[in-house]
Amino acid sequence: MEMKFYPAIGLEVHVHLKTKTKLFCSCANEFGAPPNTNICPICTGQPGVLPTINKKAVELALRTAVALNFKISHYSVFARKNYFYPDLPKNYQISQYELPLGRDGYLEVSLKESVKKIRIQRIHLEEDAGKLLHAIGSQELHYSLVDFNRAGIPLLEIVTAPDITSPEEAYLFLQELKKILQYLEVSDCDMEKGNLRCDANVSVSTKEGILGVKTEVKNMNSFKAIKEALSYEINRQVELIKSGEKIIQETRLWNDKTSSTSSMRTKEYAHDYRYFPEPDLPPMEFTNEWIEEIRNTLPELPQAKLKRFEETYKLSHYDATVLTEDKNIANFYEDTVKELSPLAEKINIPKEKIYETASNWITTELLGYLNKAGVEIKDCKITPKMLAELVSFIFDGTISGKIAKTVFSEMCGTGEPPRNIITKKGLIQITDENALLKIIEEVIRENAKAVEEYKSGKEKALGALVGAVMKKTMGRANPQVVNKLLKEQLK
Repeated sequence: MEMKFYPAIGLEVHVHLKTKTKLFCSCANEFGAPPNTNICPICTGQPGVLPTINKKAVELALRTAVALNFKISHYSVFARKNYFYPDLPKNYQISQYELPLGRDGYLEVSLKESVKKIRIQRIHLEEDAGKLLHAIGSQELHYSLVDFNRAGIPLLEIVTAPDITSPEEAYLFLQELKKILQYLEVSDCDMEKGNLRCDANVSVSTKEGILGVKTEVKNMNSFKAIKEALSYEINRQVELIKSGEKIIQETRLWNDKTSSTSSMRTKEYAHDYRYFPEPDLPPMEFTNEWIEEIRNTLPELPQAKLKRFEETYKLSHYDATVLTEDKNIANFYEDTVKELSPLAEKINIPKEKIYETASNWITTELLGYLNKAGVEIKDCKITPKMLAELVSFIFDGTISGKIAKTVFSEMCGTGEPPRNIITKKGLIQITDENALLKIIEEVIRENAKAVEEYKSGKEKALGALVGAVMKKTMGRANPQVVNKLLKEQLK
């Protein structure tokens, strides 16, 4: 009988909170500043200094806790987590241990055929450490530099239960979590800047429901790397079990270049850190009123927005998913629809047609351009009003869909409104039947073979004649009018 294996994955997600200053001092929370410029005696651990809690950081942490369905602690205490590391100035980290901000939250993730609830055990605040910069020179010159700018930045740690059973589930969980954090505006979640980091605890067992010996995997700098590292580590443990070898509880580092993990150190236990309450910070107490106030200010979250887009705008699940992936894109879509809505009543177009057309232009043309140009939608030169104006010109017959794409391309580059581009380049669609008849007569004379094929019953030949008219008018002829006139002339 073939042996079965049951992976269990728990994630520890660290998120930089979007505050102006650090967690316990007034130094700027800023990425990219010259090394050791955003520092002071507090965040560099000088003797005799006293930390002061950043209320905004606590508020952002509570927003996240409420959105992730946590049971909020009304009484929360900071603790000292003692360990030595070169970029930890105080030789301890101010974190939370026994009394975190919240416990027993969850996040629902949509799988292929079901929705899975992944439990989140705890959420707590802590300060980040600094950053080591390693220089490898000649054999005589091996050294590391330390930048304390990051030391003291407010960090939110979100720890899941070992409910995740595959790298794919872990990837989906992180994608959904990232969306929620960005919707809440608590973090930019830019992994390249270290705004979001993730460690994973991985174990494999031969018995369902029983956890094996876990290893912790660190140093994963993208969601793709997390997925690959988890796959590697699961396979590594499976091979050890098959060969009868023992799995050691340890911390392992992921290496992108070799696509493998390697041992870093044996795994620490909680007692190794000698936690005790932070004596310089008072306990935090949260009233029901403040928690409810935070709950009432939460924005519409991604899953709720996705469902509303499907129901209100009659969009496909795929289109609604693309549009709600980023809150700025969702807002752009709704602003475009709002601008277009009066047109639906003015020229008697079904609202569903407006919704679908706006979606198509954003998901295909706009996002295609943004991806290619590497531009965020918030930095795009095109506004919802400009896109709505362009689409309205298609609906009212001012330009054709093909010309609209040409206009759109110029709008992306120049930021000019479509009306200006259409007028300047003379792109208004020709709908005058008398003007088109003269061109159609020329096309009929010049394409005798296509005319003969159409009259003999080959409908496709009409397309060739329409194409010839469009070519002569440089795409400006109204295709519907051209079709009608050609059929009348070829009776």
